[in-house]
Amino acid sequence: MISVCTLAHGRAGHLRNLVRSLRASRTRPGELVIAVLQDDPYDLPDCDFPVRQIVAGQGGLALSAARNAAAWAARGDRLVFLDVDCMAHPELLGDYAAAMDRSDAANGADGLFMGEVGYLPRGAPVETLDFAALDAVAVRHSERPGPPEQAVGPCRDYRCFWSLNFAMRAEAFRSVGGFDEGYVGYGGEDTDFGRSCAAAGMDIWWVRGAKAYHQYHPHHMPPVHHLDSVLRNAEYFRRKWGEPTMQHWLRAFRLMGLAEPRETGWTRCRDTREEDLELTRQQAHHPYASSASVLRQLEADAAAAQPAVTAAG
Repeated sequence: MISVCTLAHGRAGHLRNLVRSLRASRTRPGELVIAVLQDDPYDLPDCDFPVRQIVAGQGGLALSAARNAAAWAARGDRLVFLDVDCMAHPELLGDYAAAMDRSDAANGADGLFMGEVGYLPRGAPVETLDFAALDAVAVRHSERPGPPEQAVGPCRDYRCFWSLNFAMRAEAFRSVGGFDEGYVGYGGEDTDFGRSCAAAGMDIWWVRGAKAYHQYHPHHMPPVHHLDSVLRNAEYFRRKWGEPTMQHWLRAFRLMGLAEPRETGWTRCRDTREEDLELTRQQAHHPYASSASVLRQLEADAAAAQPAVTAAG
């Protein structure tokens, strides 16, 4: 049985669309388990599959703990994780089931599977559940690789793992201990989970298909609105694994004068200002925010500010 797991804080409209998309799935979910990060459960559309809401209260962005809560409560032997702002293509669950079956038949090993993500622009016709129309306007994130040529292909870098849309067997999830709940707030928990899977000898796979659509909402990248938790979680990862993570975000924060590395770890230098938010804010005509484009601008600005060096006469 497939258990779909998500977490939610606000985003009631996005969650309703996720539920509606699962109702259109050609492979029926055995259940939907929602970790609710607010005081009250959601009013959701009627479904022909069970929906369970686990109300965890307003504990902030306890992302690791919330994903674990949904997974531990799930009754299925296969888990599919989707973020609350996603919608599932009708073939998503079937594609994941086929990928897991294929992996089992090939080598008998459990794996971590990541499907495709299409980013929807503002005003996309999400209410229609016309997936051909959504495909026509959805775009792939420029900082993510394209789908493999075959049905599944190996991912050789655990840092590519992203919890937005992934699947694995419940037994495999339990074997790596779920997400490390030492990560509190935004940043680092996904990379840590990918690292844990790789350290356990688990194969990580890209899946052709298993497509989720990311519903538009404004965002900031790099996430200056989560600066403190990113700095804290980066240091937690370094102490745990002996190497840094989220270095592109940290580089951007340093160039912006927001943070710098010290002997005790990365430290905030000043308050976040409106110009920081403006620089990193997703533009209304873009379906996603891009850390790479902001970092390129910051690097160019830093290079232009360097004094010209002339040869001695």
